[in-house]
Amino acid sequence: MRHFLWFIALLGTICCSLSQAFPPPKNLGDTNSYGYGIQRAMRLMAASTPEKRNTVKVLFYGQSITEQRWSNLVADDLKRRFPNANLIIENRAIGGFASQLLVKTAQSDLYPFYPDLLIFHVYGSHIEYENIIKRVRERTTAEVLIQTDHITKDDQLDEETDPSKLTPKSWDAFMNHSFLPGTARKYGVELLDQRSLWMHYLKDNHLHAADLLKDGVHLNAHGEFLMAEFVKAHLRYDPKLANPKDEAMVRTVELGKEAAWKNGKLTMEFEGNRVDAVTAPGAAKTFKVLIDGRKPSEFSELYGFTRTTAYPGSKWPCLLRVTSQKPLQIEEWTLSLTDYQDDMKHFKFALEGSRTGLDGEGTSDKKFVSNSGRVVIDPADWNFDYAMKVFKKPLPKNFKIQWKVVPYFQDEFTSKAAKDRSIEQTVTLAQGLPNGHHTLQLSGADETGVTAIRVYRPPFGGSGK
Repeated sequence: MRHFLWFIALLGTICCSLSQAFPPPKNLGDTNSYGYGIQRAMRLMAASTPEKRNTVKVLFYGQSITEQRWSNLVADDLKRRFPNANLIIENRAIGGFASQLLVKTAQSDLYPFYPDLLIFHVYGSHIEYENIIKRVRERTTAEVLIQTDHITKDDQLDEETDPSKLTPKSWDAFMNHSFLPGTARKYGVELLDQRSLWMHYLKDNHLHAADLLKDGVHLNAHGEFLMAEFVKAHLRYDPKLANPKDEAMVRTVELGKEAAWKNGKLTMEFEGNRVDAVTAPGAAKTFKVLIDGRKPSEFSELYGFTRTTAYPGSKWPCLLRVTSQKPLQIEEWTLSLTDYQDDMKHFKFALEGSRTGLDGEGTSDKKFVSNSGRVVIDPADWNFDYAMKVFKKPLPKNFKIQWKVVPYFQDEFTSKAAKDRSIEQTVTLAQGLPNGHHTLQLSGADETGVTAIRVYRPPFGGSGK
């Protein structure tokens, strides 16, 4: 154990020394406004104490740039600056997936995670980019930090930056100086203009774009350091920047004040698409849940598909997404490929659910609707052609693709003894409801097992589906 701790300390020293080897940015822009769109998440971090450790979920999402080490540097910095926060940080980026693909995988990767803070960057179609941001704001209460692109060529240092003069014909300049700033304003999210900051840094330090890259696009250690510095500058708490609308997205109702138990039941109306119970750390108590007079399991919106099996030797899902026409049930699905050649130009498959049973056969070139209607596959969602071009590996024989249907609800829950009393215990009763008016009812135990109800209301309207 002593050797392990010594190794960790040494690794930290090495990382620190590597960061110090690069000149820090002289120009960080107007830092007084940094953090304006992410103050709820930053407040939760900053207000955490050893006695009350707020849970904050942070998600990095994008493609290969987001997969790089700079995201680890940012995560480590948050943990260092906010040691009392219960930080849950994940990076679900998929290298090589432009927005046209990521908009599909977001169905299983992004919205169900329901982060407090999303740090996002992706290349590709501006239409699908906007669709991702729009759906984040419709389906979650996540605050969002979007990043413009870094500089990859020296001639970009002199590109046009006036939005009124830009069209998609000048794609890079249009995206970074017109479309992304406009999208940030439209959806009320924070913009990190790292492209402009990157320009200043290269000029200030007499560097070429290639000096911060390892292959013309991806960052080398110097580039990773710089991107981390720019992101870290935005992740700051400033009470003066607090936005009441952002704070109102998540509302905690303490029982006994706005809502109370009566005749062994708690009935409360709320607006939003998610509701949690904050449970007391005492003896176990079991509660039954109704929403709008129905069990949460009766809402088709409260089930979701996980990411499908990855292409061998990668983390690219073989199926970008799976949808359905009929209500789902909790089960595992297995799709067995049959009659396929190495080029995967055309193949057949059979589908089976762990509870549904055999549910039909299909071919890769036609839309597939399973016999039960619980699985729908669009031909455009197969990812074999792209994966084989990149990884150049044939599929093994008898290859199978698997995924699960998972619940985002509790029909019944039990408050349990706290393992760590400094961390608030919560149970998500329903996530993914239509974003609107609902009535929650708890029953089955006395009121001492629940201390509060927390309601999440995304800032933009939407079905939540």
